[in-house]
Amino acid sequence: QVQLVESGGGLVQAGGSLRLSCAASGRTFSNYAMGWLRQAPGKEREFVARINWSGGSTYYADSVKGRFTISRDNAKNTVYLQMNSVKPEDTAVYYCAADRVRVTTTRAEYWGQGTQVTVSS
Repeated sequence: QVQLVESGGGLVQAGGSLRLSCAASGRTFSNYAMGWLRQAPGKEREFVARINWSGGSTYYADSVKGRFTISRDNAKNTVYLQMNSVKPEDTAVYYCAADRVRVTTTRAEYWGQGTQVTVSS
């Protein structure tokens, strides 16, 4: 089992920045690829970004490319999502996820409980 706990969400003005963190415990963190997904009210869960086990490979949704950065610190068992130039359409509950291969919208072995991000215009 892997337990994931997100933090760092909150209210931010459009154009501002926010950094989300996801702390993992349980099995060996570096064995897992990690990712962030989000779900806005009334919408389906959406892929945001993912990172491989070493941090050497990342992938982003087109909607956040150039604005968000995913990173990880295996020594701290933590994955981050740096959100810059946020927009009102980034408002959602953000979920951290882990998988031994890769995180996608339909694939993740473990999920966090989510953290709310609200962007005001």
